[in-house]
Amino acid sequence: MKSLKEILYKAGLLEVIGSTEVMVDAVVFSSSEVVKKSLFVAVRGTRADGHDFILKAVSAGAAAVVCEEFPKTIRQGVTYVKVTDSALALSVIAANFFENPSAKIKLVGVTGTNGKTTSVTLLFHLFRKLGFRCGMLSTVQNQVNEEIFPATHTTPDPVKLNSLLNIMVRENCEYCFMEVSSHAIVQQRTAGLTFAGGVFTNITHDHLDYHKTFDEYIRAKKLFFDQLNEDAFALYNSDDRNGKIMVQNCKAQKKSFALKSMSDFRCKVIENSFTGLLLNIDGNEVLCRLIGSFNAYNVTGVYATAMLLHQESLEVLTAISSLGSVEGRFEYVVSGNNVMGIVDYAHTPDALQNVLNTIKDIRTGNEQVITVIGCGGDRDAAKRPMMAKIACELSDKVILTSDNPRSEDPEKIIEEMKAGVLPHHFKKALAVTDRREALKVACSFAKPGDIVLVAGKGHEKYQEIKGVKHPFDDKQVLEDSFKIFES
Repeated sequence: MKSLKEILYKAGLLEVIGSTEVMVDAVVFSSSEVVKKSLFVAVRGTRADGHDFILKAVSAGAAAVVCEEFPKTIRQGVTYVKVTDSALALSVIAANFFENPSAKIKLVGVTGTNGKTTSVTLLFHLFRKLGFRCGMLSTVQNQVNEEIFPATHTTPDPVKLNSLLNIMVRENCEYCFMEVSSHAIVQQRTAGLTFAGGVFTNITHDHLDYHKTFDEYIRAKKLFFDQLNEDAFALYNSDDRNGKIMVQNCKAQKKSFALKSMSDFRCKVIENSFTGLLLNIDGNEVLCRLIGSFNAYNVTGVYATAMLLHQESLEVLTAISSLGSVEGRFEYVVSGNNVMGIVDYAHTPDALQNVLNTIKDIRTGNEQVITVIGCGGDRDAAKRPMMAKIACELSDKVILTSDNPRSEDPEKIIEEMKAGVLPHHFKKALAVTDRREALKVACSFAKPGDIVLVAGKGHEKYQEIKGVKHPFDDKQVLEDSFKIFES
């Protein structure tokens, strides 16, 4: 329990009706979660405005309300606080309510289009191997030492976020590695947090359904680095042409990593095979079990982060060599008749191209590459033809199918993808709307030695159709499909 007065510190107060000495048991921003003595923060969302639910929250027992506009009805005994920005206030208040846990732990945020989940997961397992107690906040799962908490968003809401950080502090964690999404940055979910460092992986076409333009998307990512303190570090991929833009006018200590350009931390790929990568990082050779040049970037960024957190170089490289692949990220299985299946979360044009180019670099040329790809509904539609075009250019056969159609008609999504299939690729592209059937068809085409890539959903264990999440695991369905056609 906290007094309202102490948790309103730096929340941007404009006016108060009532007493700030009132005691608060919980901070909520959904009226359905209000219990007695709650503080309800009315946030303007993309689909609903919390101001419309103030009366409901008060009727449910809210002791105080934070809002940008006072409601017409002011109820006696309830404190109303007007602020400049409710979303910002929510983040600051949540941090204050949990006694600013991010300031008691070394919190590192990773942002970019691709590589966030892999980088954060590798950092978590690396530092665990180095003997530290630590936490992770990622798309796949949230974790505090051995304890796993389900993840619903890439970056949790401010209350959940600070609650998890508080658990990490209670469990004596020294580090936390978290994914920072562009949505979270713009929605100020990370405001009020103290970061020890920030990492930029890359930026490519994605989320333009939300940000509208690529420039806006870049600005969203850059805002994260603009907010870092002077005693933090800002690590960026200097091979990405927007890397330097991310850290322009950033107060943090700027450092870079790269495979091609001059940088503070350098990596060279010596060998790239389906068994892993042999890398030279800062003059030391390291064999790691991850595959592909895109993972060489992830590993280099992880190594650089560890160095900036003052770890010992050889200990870090030794630990990196024992790290395995991340669930749903270039995760492969081999069928009984020697067909290789690869499951990857690639759901952007750049990510898909990276995965297919990795396969192209490693394959002998005598085998077929069969790609199963879909695009999510209610998301950036502009990338749909691009995804199909890339799949056709870098595969021998392509099956266009459903991803998570959500509220959209899956066949309409596939038709929009088909617009990217060039005439000379018509014969190699096939549409199979049902994803399970699409995987079966791909496996029926595959001969011993062939490669089946299933892209788009990766670690997800569901398929969302018309608002309902149906159980669906690409890796499990792929393995089941392989068994049907094993001789």
